[in-house]
Amino acid sequence: MHIGIAFDLKPKEPLPAGAPDDLHEEFDGPETIQDLSAALKELGHDVIELGNGRSLLEKLLATPPELVFNIAEGTGASRNREARVPAVCEMLGIPCTGSDLLTLALALDKDMTRRIVADADVIVPKGILMPFAASVLPYDGDYAEFAAMITESELTLPLIAKPVCEGSSKGIRSKCLIERLEDVGPIVVELWSNYRQSVLIEEFIAGEEVTVGVVGNDPPRVLGMMRVIPKQATERFVYSLEVKRDYENRVSYECPPNLPHATLCAIEDAALRAYDVLGCRDVARLDFRIRNGVPYFLEANPLPGLNSETGDIVLIARFMGMSHKELIGVIVEAARQRS
Repeated sequence: MHIGIAFDLKPKEPLPAGAPDDLHEEFDGPETIQDLSAALKELGHDVIELGNGRSLLEKLLATPPELVFNIAEGTGASRNREARVPAVCEMLGIPCTGSDLLTLALALDKDMTRRIVADADVIVPKGILMPFAASVLPYDGDYAEFAAMITESELTLPLIAKPVCEGSSKGIRSKCLIERLEDVGPIVVELWSNYRQSVLIEEFIAGEEVTVGVVGNDPPRVLGMMRVIPKQATERFVYSLEVKRDYENRVSYECPPNLPHATLCAIEDAALRAYDVLGCRDVARLDFRIRNGVPYFLEANPLPGLNSETGDIVLIARFMGMSHKELIGVIVEAARQRS
C-alpha cells in the first residue's frame, strides 16, 4: 500500500518574541517521523512524507496516496487545527488513519469534550470556562471578579487551570494548581495572554493518574492502562509540562496499574464509553484521575504521540508485549478495515 505521512515538524528557528516556550510542544521531532516511516516500510508499505499545510496539499493533489497516516497537529490556536488533514482527505476521497474531522475538533476543545462524555454517564470534574476575547487584553480589571465567579460556581479549592484547546500539556504548569482564590485571576490572565484562548478551571482531583490506550473499531478494545506515579510522593501531583519534560527523573510508569479489579473495570468502561461517544476511530488515548476508586475523565487524545521511545500509548503497547511496529500495524489495519 502507498501511504503518506501527514505531520508537523518542530521548527529549527527560534521561537517568536514573546511566545511561550511550549509553542511547538505538540509537534514531532524528525526521529518520530523516521521511526514511523521505517515501521511502515517494514510492514511492506511504500511511504511518502507529506508534512502539512501547502506541502501536504500539493503532494495529495499531485500523487495521492492510498492512505494517509495522520499525526498532524496543525499550527496556530484554532480549535479546528487538528481537523484540517482529515477534512482535506475527506474532500479528496483519500482514506486517513484515526478519527475524522468532527472528533478531532471536538476532542481538542476540553470543555466541549467534557459536556459530551458527561452525557454518556462518564464522570467529569466540576468545572467552569473563563471565555477569552482579545479585547480583554491587556487586562486592567479587578482580579477579585475571578474569585467571585469561582465562588458563585460552587467550585472548591484546590483547582487546576488549563488552556481549553491545547494538547501535550501545553500551558499546564505546576503553578496552574490553584490553592488560593486570589490566584485565580492572575493565572487565568497569564494563560489568556500566552495562548489566546479560553481557560478551563476544574476541581483538582487528588488521586491516581491513569492513561488508557484504546485501539480498533466495531468493537474497539483497551490496549492497556498505565498509571503515572510521581517518584517523590505528593498529595497533589500534577502531570504538568515540567514533569513530562523531565519524566525520567520525576515519574515512573506502571502497566497494568496496581489498583483494585473493580477500579480497573470502572476505568475501562469509562474509557470505552468516552471513545464511543466522541466518535474516536482506530486509536486514542484517554486520561483519568482516580479518586476513591472512581475514574474522573480529564481529556481524550485521538492523535496520541507515537514517538517510539516516549509516546505514552507506545509505552503502554510495549508493557503489553506489542512493539512500536506492531502498534503502527494495528492502526493501519483498523483504518483499512473501515475504509
